[in-house]
Amino acid sequence: MIEYRNLKIALLGAGSVGSRVAQLLLEHGDELASRVGAGLELVGIAVRDIDAQRDVELPQELYTTDAESLILSADIVIELMGGIEPARTYILQALHSGADVVTGNKALLALHGTELFEAAEQVGAQLYYEAAAGGAIPIIRPLRDSLAGDRVKRILGIVNGTTNFILDRMDVEGDSLESALAIATELGYAESDPTADIEGYDAAQKAAILARLAFHSAVPVEAVHREGITGVTPALVEQARRSGYVVKLLAICERVTDPLTGEEGISARVHPALVSRLHPLAAVHGAKNAVFVEAEAAGDLMFYGAGAGGLETASAVLGDLVSAARRHVAGGPGVAESLTAHLPFVQIGKVLTRYQITLEVVDEPGVLARIAGLFSEHDVSVEAVQQSVGSRRDGSVEGAGTLAVVPGAGPLTATLVIVTHESTEAALSATVDDLATHAAVTSVQSVMRVEGN
Repeated sequence: MIEYRNLKIALLGAGSVGSRVAQLLLEHGDELASRVGAGLELVGIAVRDIDAQRDVELPQELYTTDAESLILSADIVIELMGGIEPARTYILQALHSGADVVTGNKALLALHGTELFEAAEQVGAQLYYEAAAGGAIPIIRPLRDSLAGDRVKRILGIVNGTTNFILDRMDVEGDSLESALAIATELGYAESDPTADIEGYDAAQKAAILARLAFHSAVPVEAVHREGITGVTPALVEQARRSGYVVKLLAICERVTDPLTGEEGISARVHPALVSRLHPLAAVHGAKNAVFVEAEAAGDLMFYGAGAGGLETASAVLGDLVSAARRHVAGGPGVAESLTAHLPFVQIGKVLTRYQITLEVVDEPGVLARIAGLFSEHDVSVEAVQQSVGSRRDGSVEGAGTLAVVPGAGPLTATLVIVTHESTEAALSATVDDLATHAAVTSVQSVMRVEGN
C-alpha cells in the first residue's frame, strides 16, 4: 500500500454544503489521496455552535469554535460559512499564513474579490472558487483555463435556480409568480426571505464574477445593472409563448463598443428577457442552471447542470480541493488572477439590445403609421408587428357579427406587439417613454428585452 504525506484540511462552516463536503471527504479520502498523491486529513470544522442539529452526522471531535487556531494549522482552508464577515477576515488570515483557500462565497468575491486575489498573489497562495457561480456546473475553470487563449465575446447565463424554477412553473404550469414561489419554498429551492433570488442580487454577484474572469478586468458588483422577476406576470409569460419565446432571468456579460467613442468595453447586466424557444437556454427547466458562452475561436459552448444543492455544490468544492492539493504536491506559487485587460465598464444605456413592446392603442386609421413614426424619431427600427382583434375598453370584442352599442363604452382599442431591431438601450428606453404619453396609446402593457437570437 502506498503511503502518502498528509495535507491538513480545515473546514469553516457545516451547513448544507459544508457538512456534505466533510462527509464526502471522510468517506472517499483514500480515493482522493490516490488522485492527489497526498493524504487529505480533515483536521477540524469551525462552527458557531458545536451542539447544533445538523443534517449529516459527523465525528463530534472535529467540531471547534476556535476558527483562528484551526486556520493556522491547515495547508488548505475551505470556507463555506457564507456572508461577508467573519469570512473575509478568515480567508485573509488563511492566505497570509500561506494556505490555499477554497470558497463558494459569491457575495464576498463580488464585493472583495480584488483584495482577496491580491492577498493570495502576494504570498504565492491560490484562491479557488468553482462553487461560487453555477453550483455543480464547471464554469470557472473553463473560463480561467480552457478559454484563456480564446477571446470570449458574450456570456448568457441562467445562474439562479430559484428564479428559473419559478419562471418555468409559470410557463409550463400556468402558475402565478406567488404560487410558484410558494412551491419553490416548500421544495427548499427558495429561502424564507427570497429577496436575493427574485430581485436578482444573487445573479448579479455571479455576473460580476463571470465577467471578471471572461474579460480579465475588474467588474464592481454595484455597476451590474439588476432587475428582478417580480414584474413578470402570467399574462406576460403567455404573450411570450404566443410570440415563440420563453421568459428567463439572464445574467449577460459581453464585450461592447461605445457608439460615441468606438472604444471597446464590457457590460454586465441581470434582468428578465425573452429567449427564443429554439435557443438552448429555453430548454433549461426546473431549478437547473446553464451558462452559454460565445467565444471567437471555440464558437458557442453551453455548460448545464445543477445550480444549487448541498451534495451538488460539494462536488465543485471537492474538485477545487483536489486542484489545491495537487498544487501543494507539485510545489510552486499559485497562479495569479489575470486582470490585465483593464477594459472600461460600459453602462447599460450604451448596450445594444432588442425590445418586445406590447401596447394597447386606439383602433383607428393611421395609428400604426403614427406609432412607426415615433420609433423612427429615435432611430429605432421595427422588425415585426402583430395586431390583435379590436375590443372596447369595457372588454366587449368586435367579432364577425354586429358590435352592440353599449352606453358609456370606451373607444375601440387594439393590442400591438412590436419587436424591434437591435438598438441602444437608451434609444429604446426613450422610445418607450414617449409611447407612454402618445395620444394614440392607451397603455404600455409590457416591455421585455429579447436576447439570445
